[in-house]
Amino acid sequence: MSGFYASAAQGLRHVFVRDLVLAARIGVHAHEQGSAQRVRINLDLAVDDPGATGAAPSEGADDLARVVDYQRLAGVMRAIVAAGHVRLVETLAERIAGACLDDKRVRHVRVTVEKLDVFDDAGSAGTAVERMRR
Repeated sequence: MSGFYASAAQGLRHVFVRDLVLAARIGVHAHEQGSAQRVRINLDLAVDDPGATGAAPSEGADDLARVVDYQRLAGVMRAIVAAGHVRLVETLAERIAGACLDDKRVRHVRVTVEKLDVFDDAGSAGTAVERMRR
């Protein structure tokens, strides 16, 4: 699969959450223990889209139950961050990716986690992970 664009040919929809900023207890250094710091999370999903063929919308096409709900995804990310201290941004990204892949309609996920207050002379530092359903 190439990228996270909606694709009728591949039967995919692109679902995303942009720039979710949360207070996370994260880090390996002593000064990061016991206090929260800001992280920004971006999420991209390639999701099975049964309506991608271009056929006329079917009965129930406007039904939330047939789509991956980005509001629910934001809630999942908030819950993972709130669950407790994590040492590495990579671990946080992996947990979010795994939670997204729990939905069988998700074929491919990309998660970016950035610590926003690490360096005075840089906007952020972090990681991105991509995982695919096997």
